[in-house]
This record gives sequence, C-alpha cells and structure tokens, in this order.
Amino acid sequence: MRTDRGTVRGQAEGVHETIAVFRGIPFAKPPFGALRFAAPEPAEVWHGIRPAFDFGPPPPQHDRMNPAVFTGPGADAAPDCLTVNVWSPDPGAARLPVMVWFHGGAYAFGQAGDPVYDGARLASRGVVVVTFNYRVGMEGFAEIAGAPSNRGLLDQVAALRWVRENIAAFGGDPSRVTVFGESAGAGSIAALLAMDAAAGLFTRAVAQSVPGSFFSAGLAADIASAVMGRLGLAATADELHVSDPYALVRAAARTAATMVRRAERWGVVAYAETLFSPVVDGVTLPCSPWDAVERGAARGVDLLLGHNRDEYRLFMAKRGEFGAVSAERAALAHRVFGADADSERAYGRAYPDAGTEQLYERVASDWLCRIPTVQLLDAQARAGGSAHAYELRWPTPVSGGLLGSCHGLDVPLVFGTLEAPLARQLLGERPPREAVELSVRMRSAWTAFAATGDPGWPAYGLDARRTQVYDSADAVLGDPVAESRALWEKRRFGVLDLI
Repeated sequence: MRTDRGTVRGQAEGVHETIAVFRGIPFAKPPFGALRFAAPEPAEVWHGIRPAFDFGPPPPQHDRMNPAVFTGPGADAAPDCLTVNVWSPDPGAARLPVMVWFHGGAYAFGQAGDPVYDGARLASRGVVVVTFNYRVGMEGFAEIAGAPSNRGLLDQVAALRWVRENIAAFGGDPSRVTVFGESAGAGSIAALLAMDAAAGLFTRAVAQSVPGSFFSAGLAADIASAVMGRLGLAATADELHVSDPYALVRAAARTAATMVRRAERWGVVAYAETLFSPVVDGVTLPCSPWDAVERGAARGVDLLLGHNRDEYRLFMAKRGEFGAVSAERAALAHRVFGADADSERAYGRAYPDAGTEQLYERVASDWLCRIPTVQLLDAQARAGGSAHAYELRWPTPVSGGLLGSCHGLDVPLVFGTLEAPLARQLLGERPPREAVELSVRMRSAWTAFAATGDPGWPAYGLDARRTQVYDSADAVLGDPVAESRALWEKRRFGVLDLI
C-alpha cells in the first residue's frame, strides 16, 4: 500500500483473513532529539517496502492505574512512537466510512497497541478503523516555557492530516471521517472542536465520557514547575531538551501521589490527582470546548456524546473504597466536586433513597464525566447543531456488581474486544451473554453513525433531551440525568485556574 511517505506492507487477519491490517506506520518524526517538546513534523520519506506488522512503541509513560505497565529506563529513550494503525475490510473499496480512535488515559498514559483497541470487529462492519499514539504526560501536555502548548493535541491533528492524505489508499473516504474516543480521548476530541487547526479534518465525532478538566496556562505551568522541581530543573524547553524522558515520568508519578498537599493552590485537580489536561492557552486552544460549541464551532459536525451511569466506581474499586466511605470523606467530596456549597444537602434531596456512599459516588461521577458530557450536549443543542446522546447503565457482574456501569466499561463493548486483558478486568474471564449482545448493539450504532450520522434513535434536543439508554433492555428516555443536571445549572464547566 502506497502512502505519501512510502510503501507499506500489511497482512490479512481475522477468522477468514478478511481484514487487512497495517501497524506502526509513522505519521510524524520521532519527537525527541532536536524535536523534543516541538510541534510534530511529517515523517521522513522511506524507500522500498516498509513492513507494517507491529505496533509502534508507546511514548514514555507510567500507567498508575496498572502500575506493572511501565515504560522504564531500559526502553528506547527516543522511540518512534508517533505511528498509526489501520484495519480495512477492503483496501480496494471506494470511500468506506473511516473511524479514528483517540485512546484515553488521563492525558498521562495509554497506547494504540493495547489489545482492547483492536479494530478488527469494528472494521468487519464495513468501516476503516484507524488508531494512533500521541504524546502524553510531560512530553505531550505539560506547560513548558519555550515550547508550544498541547503538543499531544497537535500530534492528534497531525494524525488526522495523515488520514486525510492517505486513507483513500486503504479504502477509506477522507470526506467521511468520524473521530471517536473515551475519557482523555473524548476530552481531546472536545478540545479539537475548539481548535482552528482541526477544522475540516472530521465530519462526525463520538465522545464517550467527556472529562471536565481543562487547565489555564497558569495552573498548567505551576504543576509543571512542581514536577520539575523534584529534579532540580526549571520547566523550560532549554533545560528539559536533553533530560531523560523517564526521569520526567517518574517525577510526575511522585507528584501525582502527593497532589492533595497542594489543594490550596491547585484546587479540585489536586483531589482528582489530575496532573495533565488540555491547556486553554489562547493560541493552540483558544477557549474551552463548552464555550466554543455554544458559539457554533461544532454546528457542522454531527456529535454522538454519552457517559456511563457509575463512572467513579472504577476509581473507588482501585482505592478499596467500597464499604469504607466515611461521612467525613463524603462531605469532603461534596465540598470539592459539588456544584456549590450546598452540594451535600442538595444531592440528598435529589436522591432521597441514596446512602452516604452512593451520594459520594454520584457527585464524583457527575464532576468527572457525566455533567461535562451533558453540558456539551446542551451547548450543541443551543447552537443548533446535530447531536445524539446515550447513557450506559448495564452493570457488569464482576466484583459482585459493585462496579456497576463504571468508567471505561464502554470501550471493550464498542470495540467488541471482550477478551482483552482490560476487558477481563471489567467483564470477567468469560464475558456474559448480555455483554456480548450489548457489544453487538453498540458496535452497530457506532458504525451506523459513522456511515450516516444516525445511530438509530432520535436526536437530542433541549425540549426532551432524548437519550438512548443501554441496559439489559435498551430504551430511549427523556433527560435521564435530570436530577443531577438541575443541580449543576448554575455552574458551567470551563477552565480550571490557580486558586
């Protein structure tokens, strides 16, 4: 297959070898050496045929949700990590819909090579699937003097430009590109809706669990300075240019573990242990996505937005909080994450049958993803743009049902990768029949949306806020998060700043 940089050879995969797969194709030069902390530059041209059988290496990172996953000092200090991967059901086809995946990971970790992001099952439904790596953590999102902000977002724009220039050779239609992503991937997509650099690179967008965390340049710079202070360095491109990438990863991990000590300066992000987020710098990212969308920035983009009912339960499980949330801890969560000073009483009135721990999870879930997603839907509706909404309510049976429909559960369901390691954590060693059937329904809706802009249920509007609710039996409901949405009417998500 010929790309604008050179020719690649993939391989046929799948049960009947019906999917052509190409892995590890560079879309930009390695972002190290002279290009450290710089905007991405197009990949070098190569001669001959480049094997495209293996995923490219991940950017430097540490997954604190799964501490065993660590790219440490023994790894390549200058990896050729900015690569794309393509699954095509028919490389010779003309203009199939294209779906480009943005992985999550708190803007600090994640890689396209994770088995849960295998695109074969989606591609088998008649779409071309693309996944890619982008810089994360200090390399991609730290605010560093002398370097462009949001380098991770700039990598994403570069990957989309590669798709525009090359996807037709793989059977895809460059005029029918749908971006889809979860968590930090969804937040990245929301950011791209506000960026001039991304205009025209996609026509549809699926954002799964949009996080509400966007930083001011001042807050981001202060966090970067705290990380670099652990190494005795200033957060400037000149000082960091020759620093060990993995030393920065370790310094960031240590800082994240002690962020709450800086709550008086960093506010809610200290309690959320969120070191990195898109930076509203006025240049690469001119404003928050909620403001941009309300002003009409996404009026020409079809949106499919949704969340999981019990987002925060994943993090409660990681921290061993089930059955251990005290009244004092719950009260702190309401003070930190709530919409106003009356949050604890207001949530108690809105959900009179919920106990202390349930209300703790609800306010944290609302702040984390539920309300930011709903407010983005409302902004699109007010601007007169096209939007569809969903909520995942199906509760996974693992952990005795305690996880519910937690953060990240939607990912293997959408990809159909129910036996990937991440999926097994959320669904068990053998996924239940309900999960298999739900996965088929969600994949069908996502691919239909990519093809036509219609996932199969009524559009979202401010009159009824019709939402597809995925459960054991699906249903279209009006305003399924009405109670929480009402509590947040006076507080809009935007830009987090230093206190």
